[in-house]
Amino acid sequence: MTVVALVLAAGRGVRFGGDKRLAVMADGRSLLAHSVDNARAVFEDVRVVLREGERAEAFGLPADCRVVISPEAACGMGHSLAAGVASLADSPEQAVAILLGDMPWIATASLRRLAQAASPSTIVVPCHDGHSGHPVIFGRDLWPALQQLAGDQGARVIVQAHGARQVRVHLDDAGVLRDVDTPGALQ
Repeated sequence: MTVVALVLAAGRGVRFGGDKRLAVMADGRSLLAHSVDNARAVFEDVRVVLREGERAEAFGLPADCRVVISPEAACGMGHSLAAGVASLADSPEQAVAILLGDMPWIATASLRRLAQAASPSTIVVPCHDGHSGHPVIFGRDLWPALQQLAGDQGARVIVQAHGARQVRVHLDDAGVLRDVDTPGALQ
């Protein structure tokens, strides 16, 4: 079972007070580069969704990083997610892991465990300490629904509508819950 990774990084991050994707982590990499590198350590095919006019190099991403442009990113996460999934039409993978570009602390072991639980008909949801987190992995059967998303709502509505398809994976990894909304979150 192969899984493609889709890193959503086309949002504005207004609560951060600037472009958080460029925030420098302790190891000198940008926040987005750190998140993408984690994904690349596990997934063979990693695609990053950016806004129109943006280039991977501006964020310290590798030159071979696959970029998907979301022309309607300003309309919300749903548009970016739909654009990213639409780019997978030629992909042989049977599931897509939806990662957020502002979650650099997810352990690679957790990503591997989630990918191992995936199938074409399931939604894999990571859990830690009783809370659902990210990335959520959607089987290929759900990709048409993901392509219909729009506005500021992400895929939560699809997860809720398909409760019987959920596979909840309990992890001892707080990184699946921890994102960066403010500069203080980088500490």
